[in-house]
Amino acid sequence: MGLLKEFKEFALKGNVVDMAVGVIIGGAFGGIVGALTDDFIKPLINSFGGSEVAGSIVLPWSSLASSTDPEVLATISLNYGHFISQIINFLILAIVLFIIIKSMNKLVALGKKKQEEEAAAAPAEPSDEVKLLTEIKDLLKEQKK
Repeated sequence: MGLLKEFKEFALKGNVVDMAVGVIIGGAFGGIVGALTDDFIKPLINSFGGSEVAGSIVLPWSSLASSTDPEVLATISLNYGHFISQIINFLILAIVLFIIIKSMNKLVALGKKKQEEEAAAAPAEPSDEVKLLTEIKDLLKEQKK
């Protein structure tokens, strides 16, 4: 029973839940970036370069290279177009994550700076000795009157 309780505490900690949400959002964002690459970036590259990004190279030394069946040719070819698309997807994701993390770090730094300014602006409470001396001074003033 102790192991189950420990696992429940671990699973319900904020970090694990936050990580799960991040993975789900990351997967959805990956789909968006994939669509961006496939539907916008690859056609732009194709229009400027005049070649298909989704290309492949058939390995000429294979005995099946003379085949006209597309399925056979797909098994003996290097599909560089898909690899290039994945590199583009990775670069887009890396740039977006870099911008998000940099922005978050900046916000955290601003929050810390504001807290430090508020702490510095607030007058420090006098020590116990200063309070005691102030009380003694006030009592001496009253006795002189």
